[in-house]
Amino acid sequence: MDILGLSRHGLTEPFEQWAIVGVLITAFISLLYAWFLRGTVLKHDTGTKPMQEVWNAIRVGADSYLSRQLKTILPAILLLVVALFLSVYVAEPSVEATEEFGANARNIVAFGRAIAFVFGAFFSMLVGQLGMRMAIQASVRSASASRRSFNESLSIAYYAGTITGMLTDGLG
Repeated sequence: MDILGLSRHGLTEPFEQWAIVGVLITAFISLLYAWFLRGTVLKHDTGTKPMQEVWNAIRVGADSYLSRQLKTILPAILLLVVALFLSVYVAEPSVEATEEFGANARNIVAFGRAIAFVFGAFFSMLVGQLGMRMAIQASVRSASASRRSFNESLSIAYYAGTITGMLTDGLG
């Protein structure tokens, strides 16, 4: 049995291959559930005019914070990408990498490390950005719902937090 060509990467047991497929399916379902919860949160009203004014100020402040955070983190990411790329020159590629890629093993491993880090950093940033923005969207809706029902307010807040968790599961 060879699902998705995984046996050539050392995953020869059917359980191992199905586990990888299960992880991919779970990630996809997590992203779908996050999208569903997003719609559930956003359907609630945004409250009174004064609530919306405070919410808008919080949103502007959070946008400034996220923008500044991005400007601070991007140079660090770039530095780490270069360091990971160059780290392949500190130690020889593994026997498996040399068998798989031959004479180009060092360059392929270097690019693979750098690209994997960029993907990880991008998805981490995406989860943080979307999570913060969802928390901001939920805050005014939860405050508005608290005027009617503690349960409704708590549900909105819980769903917003669950969205970040599902994004972490789906993209992490």
